[in-house]
Amino acid sequence: MMTTATAMMATILSLAMMILATAISKKNNEDREKSSPFECGFDPKNSARLPFSSRFFLIAVIFMIFDVEIALLLPMPITMTTSNTKAWMLVSSAFLLILIVGLYHEWNQGSLEWSN
Repeated sequence: MMTTATAMMATILSLAMMILATAISKKNNEDREKSSPFECGFDPKNSARLPFSSRFFLIAVIFMIFDVEIALLLPMPITMTTSNTKAWMLVSSAFLLILIVGLYHEWNQGSLEWSN
């Protein structure tokens, strides 16, 4: 009971301090100098916002997805020795099947083609 009351008081005190700090801070989000790009104190000649290739972004996202999945695949051989062999084979096969189907889908959609 005492631990719960202490935790609730700590939470309430923390929230009160954060709300108070936000209320009295002098932060101005719409500052022209902070939102403009820095070019040695001069006004920029042209826009610093260059067009972004959505194709590159799509390939980067696909790479990140498959990179995380590879990180999940690496411990599979190690866990084979400590788990049930049939269950391990079922889970590993299902995971690899999902990866292969996903790769095939991305390849079929043309998402892996760099130039179009």
